[in-house]
Amino acid sequence: MGLPPPGLAGRWRRLFAGVLDWLIVNVITTPFTWTTWTYAWDAGVWARYPVEHTFFAGLVAFLYFWLLHAFWNGQTLGKKLFGIRVVAESGGSMGVGQVAVRQAVESVLIWFCCLGALLDLGWILFDPRKQALHDKAARTVVVIA
Repeated sequence: MGLPPPGLAGRWRRLFAGVLDWLIVNVITTPFTWTTWTYAWDAGVWARYPVEHTFFAGLVAFLYFWLLHAFWNGQTLGKKLFGIRVVAESGGSMGVGQVAVRQAVESVLIWFCCLGALLDLGWILFDPRKQALHDKAARTVVVIA
């Protein structure tokens, strides 16, 4: 634990990088998962959305974040644009398994709908090292690149 390492990425940078990354994932998955506008305007959208579409979108998201973090200097496209990257708490680069743990924990929290995602991201607001729960699980921090 100890003191926060110098150069921790700001919360706003993390937010905007994350929003950009999720937009990219949605642009990639939408052509394969979109079926009709009826679901978008229907009040029962959650009950009628095909589960295989959700699984496919989740798999693409997991692979996007895992592969880019693991093999592209701890950065995704959003993190690269906003000048931040993910590193191990020791300050070194992350291993492939460490990145997989980080992304798996984040995926599980997101699948718990709003509560898991809000808890995960909200943790950043109060943590002195600005770590989300998925960062704590994988022992990573987000720093300025």
